[in-house]
Amino acid sequence: MVKQDSLLTKIAFLGISFVLTSAYAINGALPQMTEALHISSTEAQVLATTPSITVTIFVLLSSFIAAKLGDKNTIILGVTLVGIAGMIPFFTDSYVIILVSRTVLGAGFGIFNSLAVSMIAVMYNGKTRSSMLGYRAAAEQVGQAVLTLLAGLLLAFGWHATFLVYLIAFPILFLFIKRVPDTSEMTPLKTETTDSKQVEEVTRISPLVLVLTLFAAFLVIDYMAIQLSFPFMAADLKGDGYNTSPILSAMLIAATIGGVTYGWFMAKFGRFTLQIGLVLMAISNFLVAFSNGNFGMLILGVLLIGFPLQLISPFIFNQLPKLAPLARQSLVTSIILIGFNVGVFIEPIVVAAFAKLIGHGGGSAASSAYATIPYLGSVLLIIAIITVITNRKQEK
Repeated sequence: MVKQDSLLTKIAFLGISFVLTSAYAINGALPQMTEALHISSTEAQVLATTPSITVTIFVLLSSFIAAKLGDKNTIILGVTLVGIAGMIPFFTDSYVIILVSRTVLGAGFGIFNSLAVSMIAVMYNGKTRSSMLGYRAAAEQVGQAVLTLLAGLLLAFGWHATFLVYLIAFPILFLFIKRVPDTSEMTPLKTETTDSKQVEEVTRISPLVLVLTLFAAFLVIDYMAIQLSFPFMAADLKGDGYNTSPILSAMLIAATIGGVTYGWFMAKFGRFTLQIGLVLMAISNFLVAFSNGNFGMLILGVLLIGFPLQLISPFIFNQLPKLAPLARQSLVTSIILIGFNVGVFIEPIVVAAFAKLIGHGGGSAASSAYATIPYLGSVLLIIAIITVITNRKQEK
């Protein structure tokens, strides 16, 4: 019987998160595809964004699929779809077939997205769970960076070759099948507790799951506000030709460090990891908002934002075993993931509406961001204060 706490099993499980964010790895090939397939730039962009639509749909459906197939088989199905559908454009010049394959690719990601998180709650506990949640978040960031780079290198052989990047799904799938046990085959682990009191078994889904979902949406709105506004801010200071890609890539590195160190933060600071993350995000907001033409200060704020986000997002998922039964972890994880995805989708609408509300509507993207980002930072500080007060009441 395979033990889930072995190093190779952990690597095999984290592998599925490594490939989870590869939907946009082929975006560098879109200009070549536009010319080769004789399509418009809008049609090409649809190929890039289509997976995100089906990801959201199948994140909702994944818990029901898992109830029928089991957690492990559901992940196997999802990763298989990613590998097969991802590679189909390598063999065809048909826009319709490529579009369908990208749709199926998104479905594959959606099928195992929530399970990549929720199975950690089933497989591990205590400090190990915290560390695995952080490593999983880091694996996503590293996977996005590595696979995007690999796809760019393959582009030298033509746009078709870019899609060979999805071959990575098959060795990951093989290792997962061999090393990760099904939930029914898992060996019992010693319970790790930090409190003298035993945690009571959770029998129903807590309403706090909805609160965390809204919180997740707000976090992503703040993160995307900085990420999407930075190119416009940089253009205002350095000119339209300034290349922001290296700095945006460095954001991924900072986010990776946040994920890798999450377990350490939890061991050192416990529940106050949340407040540390919120304060650091607020500092990032204020550095960006008040940079006032200081490009170094602007870059520092931009680079900082990813680190605390990857402290807070694993923290959110780490709370779910206390808020829902283990059998419902896939469902509540899906709900939280929808919060993150909705936050990404509505960010431009929210920022534009708030800019208009405070009298900065109709301005440039940079000016709107400078006006709204400090307010978002203030909300982060307010949330940090509220959660500190809540923690103290719980301790009493």
